[in-house]
Amino acid sequence: MKTVWNEYDEKRREEMEAFAKDYRFFLNRTKTEREFVKEAVRLAEASGFVNMDSVSGALKAGDKLYAINRGKNIVLYVIGEQPLTDGLSILGAHIDSPRLDLKQRPLYEKEGFAMLDTHYYGGIKKYQWVARPMALHGVVVKKDGTVIDVVIGEDEEDPVLGVSDILIHLAAKQMQKKASEAVEGEKLDLIAGSIPGKEEKEPVKTFLMNYLNKTYGMEEDDFLSAELEVVPADHARNFGIDSSMIMGYGHDDRICAYTSLRAILEMEKPARTSCCILVDKEEIGSVGATGMQSRWFENTVISLLDHFGMADLVHLNQTLTNSCMLSSDVSAGLDPNFPEMFEAKNAAYLGKGIVFNKYTGARGKSGSNDANPEYFAKIRRVMDENHIVFQTAELGKVDEGGGGTIAYILAELNMDVIDAGIAVLNMHSPSEIASKADLYEGYRAYKVFLEKM
Repeated sequence: MKTVWNEYDEKRREEMEAFAKDYRFFLNRTKTEREFVKEAVRLAEASGFVNMDSVSGALKAGDKLYAINRGKNIVLYVIGEQPLTDGLSILGAHIDSPRLDLKQRPLYEKEGFAMLDTHYYGGIKKYQWVARPMALHGVVVKKDGTVIDVVIGEDEEDPVLGVSDILIHLAAKQMQKKASEAVEGEKLDLIAGSIPGKEEKEPVKTFLMNYLNKTYGMEEDDFLSAELEVVPADHARNFGIDSSMIMGYGHDDRICAYTSLRAILEMEKPARTSCCILVDKEEIGSVGATGMQSRWFENTVISLLDHFGMADLVHLNQTLTNSCMLSSDVSAGLDPNFPEMFEAKNAAYLGKGIVFNKYTGARGKSGSNDANPEYFAKIRRVMDENHIVFQTAELGKVDEGGGGTIAYILAELNMDVIDAGIAVLNMHSPSEIASKADLYEGYRAYKVFLEKM
């Protein structure tokens, strides 16, 4: 199988390196969903997109619009030459990643330390999240509606936080446990401080709370209406002696979200209306008002149709049925240290281009969107005609596990959908690895999809 590296000339490699550098900086600035959406809005407005809420009257080909849902979803549209009812070409990715979240009542004192209680978000190996520098990102919303942005641990001079682990000299019992039990969920608590105040009761907790009050204007009860995420404090770095890869937190799925975003930002006047939908909550089932199962996306399509005098169920169904989508989500790259977990001829390899997964799921494709072959045949033709390097894969051997994406949710709207993403090593860990070549080829593939499908 050919690799992207073999296909790229010097000029293309320079373009790839510039794109990868932009992505690394973007990844470091967007460790939460809210941060991603804010940065996406900044880039979109710089590219001529306007908020849908500010637009009235008829739309024309080339108009660029975006909409935001609760600060954690964004959808972008570029109006095409063809009628909306001919369907949309949709890229869809999620912008949440596995992490630790502070509980609603997180702060307590124990053994001379101020501690922050957490609940993990998404599927993680808990032992990977201890004894490493962590940062705190998010918002605190006070009763009067004031929103306080919190970022601790990212600047060079910032303090970091972390979850402690028992020293190896005292870990005999821990080392005999199964990996899933070696670190318990209720022990993923952050050490947040150790200076005691003058109070007799809980002096360390009180000192830390006084600091938070002075710095952020917080009261302890404000944790109740806070959304504070604990993420790795590390920055994305070039990986490998040859700098061919990127190691960082959040490749799943910001690597596909970023490439999808960049692709639609460069659309000018496509034949079909282009769409990019970036959503929250995929890692916990795509539930809630900001997950893909929300009706928000359909509501934005209705709003578009309203500009053309077609805001009714018949035209909505016609538009969605004629649409096609790439569910832009990462795939499991074959790990050279664990090749036995993969079936080699149906595995994704780093450096061999964008990955198409006809199906995901587990236990007999359960929970999967199994794409129609007619749709995939058309995609193959478009990719080949535009010299896109791609591969096909499934998520490990049949009985070894599995996973899912947002693909099945969009397919329930009766459109054609297939998973298409970038292969990643160390998926769901604090330090994931992806190939620069696949990053750039993924962007090229998404752009071709919007232009040609």
